[in-house]
Amino acid sequence: MHKNQVPFFRPYLDELELNEVLDTIRSGWLTSGAKVKRFEQEFATAVGASHAVAVNSCTAALHLALEAHGVKPGQGVLVPTMTFAATAAVVRYMGAIPILVDCDPLTNNMDLLDAESKLAQLKAGKLQDGLPRDTPVVGMMPVHVGGMMMNIEAISSFASTHGLWVIEDAAHAFPSAWRKGPDEPWQRCGEGTAHVTCFSFYANKTITTGEGGMAVTEDAEIAARMRSMSLHGLSQNAWGRYSNSGSWDYKIVAPGYKYNLTDIAASIGIHQLTKAEKMRQMREEVASYYRKALASMEEIELPAEDSNRIHSWHLFPIKLYLERLSITRNEFMERLKEDGVGCSVHWRPLHLHPYYQETFGWQPEDLPAATAVWERTISLPLFPGMKDEDVEHVIRTVRSECARHARSYAAQLS
Repeated sequence: MHKNQVPFFRPYLDELELNEVLDTIRSGWLTSGAKVKRFEQEFATAVGASHAVAVNSCTAALHLALEAHGVKPGQGVLVPTMTFAATAAVVRYMGAIPILVDCDPLTNNMDLLDAESKLAQLKAGKLQDGLPRDTPVVGMMPVHVGGMMMNIEAISSFASTHGLWVIEDAAHAFPSAWRKGPDEPWQRCGEGTAHVTCFSFYANKTITTGEGGMAVTEDAEIAARMRSMSLHGLSQNAWGRYSNSGSWDYKIVAPGYKYNLTDIAASIGIHQLTKAEKMRQMREEVASYYRKALASMEEIELPAEDSNRIHSWHLFPIKLYLERLSITRNEFMERLKEDGVGCSVHWRPLHLHPYYQETFGWQPEDLPAATAVWERTISLPLFPGMKDEDVEHVIRTVRSECARHARSYAAQLS
């Protein structure tokens, strides 16, 4: 193992978070209370949203958003195959059916042309045997992979054409923004970009609360339903019942969940939020350094960039040109790890997991772009506070492995 160990991720925390957590502990109020409320208000302001509901994960936020939209068993929801388990799992929580959509091979984001094709195939009864022909598709859940936002206008137009609601999985996309063109205004992710936008504050996300998430929306009724269902479907939360200004009484309005965020977690989030743009810029500097240093490497494809996007740079995925290398992606990753470079893959597409193959009949050829992309993708270390020597070590290691395992031109043609 190489002496220089570069982790895949390290959170960027300091005394501000520590002191706020200590203040919360000393206050005696540890669960959802004044600091969660403050975090919600400040996060809503940061993204330009009217309402924010803090919960214990992005998964919880997505689940609550589906419940608030009244998703019923047997209904279909368009979900990108190139995503983490949670995006589709919450659809299954509701008894609904994830209709998997292929990815754009450049950005790894949902391909709306394939979404159109999947809807047509479903209507014609030519999709998987496990997907009934009469499945009514009611919504879509786009994901901004790595923090590169999709074209929000295109999503909105697609959803309007097909009568769909949009719940945005923005687990990677804070702070991110998009614009239609150079002379158009910026629109922040969560600033009316979907009916509900859901963010993640997991330990390795762009800001963290350890575990946590947030849903934002312009719809007051949706927000109120999600807030109630996040704590057992009660008419008011514990803060309202036990604070001096609250009432002990409550009513159960629906059988809800236990999804609330704690004041301890919010104490971290409050200060992470104030540093969010600074941390984004730090990640962008590392990404820019990677791009310049690896631009000449013929064995790898660098992540897409777009002047009409403010990229959160949650991930820095490279794609190997496997025909130019004598080793596989997995072998390449093992070489990186042996030399002290933490790395990962985002992700094995959903249609290549046993559950979705066995339950709905998805096959690798049904979503060919994602099938091809995942086999050659590696996410390199990227986090705020990376030392220059760590960045240099990653670059040297990637360049060295490419040089060591490069195939000759003749071998590439054979």
